[in-house]
Amino acid sequence: MPDEPLLRVSRLTRRFPRAVGEVLVLDAIDMEVRSGEIVGILGRSGSGKSTLLRSIAGLIPPSSGSVSFEGKPVEGPAPGIAMVFQGFALFPWLTVLGNVALGLRALGIDEDEARRRSLAAIDLIGLDGFESAYPRELSGGMQQRVGFARALVIDPTLLLMDEPFSALDVLTAETLRTDFLDLWTESKLNIRAVVLVTHNIEEAVFLCDRVIVLSANPGRVQAELRIELPHPRDRLSAPFRQAVEDIYAQITARAGEPVRAAEPPIARHLRRVSVNAMAGLLETVAAAPHRGRADLPEVAHLLHLELDELLPVAEALHLLGLAEVARGDIVLTPPGLEYAQADTQQRKRIFCAHALRGVPLVAHIRSVLQARPNGRAPRVRFEAELEDHLTEQYARETLDVAIEWGRYAELYEYDDVSESLVIGPEAGAQA
Repeated sequence: MPDEPLLRVSRLTRRFPRAVGEVLVLDAIDMEVRSGEIVGILGRSGSGKSTLLRSIAGLIPPSSGSVSFEGKPVEGPAPGIAMVFQGFALFPWLTVLGNVALGLRALGIDEDEARRRSLAAIDLIGLDGFESAYPRELSGGMQQRVGFARALVIDPTLLLMDEPFSALDVLTAETLRTDFLDLWTESKLNIRAVVLVTHNIEEAVFLCDRVIVLSANPGRVQAELRIELPHPRDRLSAPFRQAVEDIYAQITARAGEPVRAAEPPIARHLRRVSVNAMAGLLETVAAAPHRGRADLPEVAHLLHLELDELLPVAEALHLLGLAEVARGDIVLTPPGLEYAQADTQQRKRIFCAHALRGVPLVAHIRSVLQARPNGRAPRVRFEAELEDHLTEQYARETLDVAIEWGRYAELYEYDDVSESLVIGPEAGAQA
């Protein structure tokens, strides 16, 4: 049927086991991709973007729901679907030509045909002359070009890209991004559609026809926005900036949302955010011309930060009650403004009070230590408690953050040798 989508994802749900029960990563995802589209998938960390992409590729089976490609169910790696990964993933013992031809050899293509098609793909992505080079001889941008050639050489119908430019420096990423878009708009690629996972909102607006925004923990389709701007797109134009603003507003719409009722407050996953990063953002927003209120895209541009770098800091400030984050804006609360203008010891007192009030795990650790005669508890005691509700990785990260924030607030100390948390005679003096 002419109106049939190239790709259809229907009620896709994915769960992963944890110490007790399961963690829901993707929940009832519905999406379609049609021929001629570049579709972006955006969301905060924990939204399951990469899991969704691997499910589309047939690399991860869904727990429930389905993926169909060209009207057929995807039940494993599907012919006609290729992927470009964030890491270059090249075999160091193979040349550029060998790396590109590897997929064709796996498909049983004879050596002469594989060489011809591989050389054509290498020429297409601008690496002609480097066929005999090894990965160690190539820059990061050149290695990623090899990754693109390896995906394109099998003539895929659908190309999946998992943050393909994020491991590159800014200038190299921009060059490769523009070169890929030129090949796409000039119809030099045989692919009919692209699905791009990215955490870079400007990249999504620059490349995509539609953007699907996922909420986090679990990943659900939160919004879908169409980017109706002609190529080439001007990053400084008002429509481009408005599209960026609209996506920021959607992604931050749920910032600071409460923990689901099924989980105790101490089990809220804490993202790894340093106190220095929070202080820097508070100082930036408090200073002129913002004076306590700022547009997140503007701050991101000013500080050269991307979505996954800026939002965790803003959300940590929200959690602590030092800022409000919603609809793409950050507004400092009175304590946040006070913190930005305070000296070191005053900052510690403010942070201490807000950590005890806003971060139940910090208050819980301090309470447990105070209840023990020796004021000491092993780290594993809290990790085990968190692993009843979080994955092992999230439990470890959450506890690391609580330790760092509690130490800064002088609520407790950490003995790295014995891997124990300790409350001394001076700990908690700030409170």
